[in-house]
Amino acid sequence: MSPPAPLRSRSSWLLAGFGLVSLATVVVGIMVCTSNGAAMAPALRNLAAWGVGAVLAIVLAALARRTTLRILLWLLPIALLAGFLGPGLQEVHRWLSLGPVQANIAMLLGPAAVVAFAARMDFWPTGSWLALLLALALTVAQPDASQATALAVVALAAAWSFHARPRGRLILAVLAVGAAAWAWLRPDPLAPVPEVEGVIGLAFSQSPTMGALALGLLLLVSLSPMIAALSPGARLPAVSLGLFLLVWAAAPFVGAFPVPFVGLGPSPIVGAWLGVGLLASLLRLETTPSPPAPRV
Repeated sequence: MSPPAPLRSRSSWLLAGFGLVSLATVVVGIMVCTSNGAAMAPALRNLAAWGVGAVLAIVLAALARRTTLRILLWLLPIALLAGFLGPGLQEVHRWLSLGPVQANIAMLLGPAAVVAFAARMDFWPTGSWLALLLALALTVAQPDASQATALAVVALAAAWSFHARPRGRLILAVLAVGAAAWAWLRPDPLAPVPEVEGVIGLAFSQSPTMGALALGLLLLVSLSPMIAALSPGARLPAVSLGLFLLVWAAAPFVGAFPVPFVGLGPSPIVGAWLGVGLLASLLRLETTPSPPAPRV
């Protein structure tokens, strides 16, 4: 028996909805950056990242299996640890070199990791929590207060719904909040770049309408994964991804952090697509009919 049509199409609606809103956000960001003197080549890199991310998301949505969750969950702390092998930039270790591109590790791999964590948490709790808390500790060490906060918010949401004793949930919540607070106390020596961290200000300096449009699209693209929360089996992963992206969007208003999608930088664009693609695969797996039981 095949799954109902609304369930079959929810994965496609998620990909299409996120794709349209994120593309509009990227295009507005390119207009703002180039109008304020940014070179066209780095701006168009955002558009190329959107295309690459879309292809990867479609592949994930169609082919990912339950075993993919463990791979993408542990890939985040492993890559974050690898970021410390080099000298870093002014002793900040947030990036890995991928050819000509310096990829922000947490932004590239974090969205898929939080989806995988939320999907695995109740089935493999020890390993899942260990991977998330290790990634959180490494973002504190980088240091990156915005990414540490995003992971901590996901941990708090997961602890609230975690099937464990109240004391265990409290300990997990305290660890997450403590790590995020420590990250905010660590100095960040890097100076902000107008087209990366200050792009919302550039948009408002261009016109109030452009600023409001950039802000509205940034909010919509952060909330769009919540479409999948209508499906019971993907509710926590969808909420986790939405919260993660919302912290990304809010962080630049309280510190010098990259503005995703609008500002220059391909990592959050590809990373968000990976998270959405993995979320779409959960919807597909949930609605795939089980093989018929053998007759005896």
